[in-house]
Amino acid sequence: MSAGRMSSTGPMDVDEDRAPYEVRMHNADALELVKSAATLLILDMPASTSFGFNTQMFVVGPNFRGLKMILPGPHFVYYSSRSKHGGDSSPVTGFFIYANNSQVIVRRWDPQEERLVELSDSSEEERFALAAKNLEFDRQLAPYDLDRHKIWKSLTDYISPAVIERIEPVGGDITVMAEASLVQDVPRTAAEKRLYEQINRSRKEHGAPEEEEGTSLSKPVSAEGGQEEGSRGRCFYTQLPHLIKKAGTSARELTAMNLDKTEALESLIQESYGGQEDLLLGELQFCFIAFLMGQSLEAFGQWKGIVSLLLRCEEAPLRTRTTFFVKFLGVIYNQLRQSLQPDVKGPSDSTILLEDQWFSEDNFFRLLLKDFFSMLRDASPVDGDLLRQMRRLKKVFESTMGWIFDADSAVGEEDDEYAPVVVYEE
Repeated sequence: MSAGRMSSTGPMDVDEDRAPYEVRMHNADALELVKSAATLLILDMPASTSFGFNTQMFVVGPNFRGLKMILPGPHFVYYSSRSKHGGDSSPVTGFFIYANNSQVIVRRWDPQEERLVELSDSSEEERFALAAKNLEFDRQLAPYDLDRHKIWKSLTDYISPAVIERIEPVGGDITVMAEASLVQDVPRTAAEKRLYEQINRSRKEHGAPEEEEGTSLSKPVSAEGGQEEGSRGRCFYTQLPHLIKKAGTSARELTAMNLDKTEALESLIQESYGGQEDLLLGELQFCFIAFLMGQSLEAFGQWKGIVSLLLRCEEAPLRTRTTFFVKFLGVIYNQLRQSLQPDVKGPSDSTILLEDQWFSEDNFFRLLLKDFFSMLRDASPVDGDLLRQMRRLKKVFESTMGWIFDADSAVGEEDDEYAPVVVYEE
């Protein structure tokens, strides 16, 4: 069995000459991995469809039938079809899979809905799965990019089957086309505005119905509550706390609780995640992947909300949940290190990167980080691992964004939905 190759411009065939990566291993080892690893079998996908798997996106050729050698764990599949009318490509649709050893996952292209669907006939699905296991599609399956698996694992190590099940939409497909239009909450950054304009163009080209006025992306669907009829494609994100209110609490005490979000975090972990803090980190990673690869504005809003909540905690990182915050800083370090700067070892034209405009024109993140870093710097004592993670994250922003986090550096202080809340006596 020869080394597999995949092309970002031509057909995704294992013997294509133009390839952004290749998998090199002995024939016996490759054959063993094909049999023991998972396979994603894609049927009838039109040539020239943009197809993505994890951190890379390609244009498929007529012989493409999916991927092989997929290692166990969470993966994200996403694609964008060409418009029937010759206009822009449609917005991305994506879904998570959790691969198991020797599993064959089968999807077929539905030309009417222009999306990948599960096979309705279980016996037909079994026949295709058996054919894949018998290597009947072997030369039409591109190899999974094993060299980049370590990077992908660092972005998804808290995404468990439980995380996917609790958040994924009805039907599994995540698409910005299903998200409410930004009527009340105007996009803040140029990158958000461009994506929103693309959504509007695609809605018209694909004949999608208009959203009702007054709906908003900033109100995510709760993982604890039901989902309204017709909301297919919307994720069940956890409802995050905003203003903390307690009966019999003075204005001074309310202000303190809303400046330090530790109590809100504790309530969230206990009530929404059953005390399992890693589920919160899993949702944070889920949101980032759904936003970066799936172009979901709702996911970006939820990601911002989680980051805002955690960076506004003081007691938790210093005393009550230090280990959790070490993990949290590691999560966003991996997310931003991999997405804000090109990977010098990989092809920049096929690797998904995050435009710095998502942050450069919106001071929410810069302000939160500045205050959080200052709090850790001034506190004593501080956990050594927490300080190391802070310095690593600080270095990413200094090297990629040119941000300075010194205590006396000037950062815009304009009104922000994530700004601290001061409660006054009535």
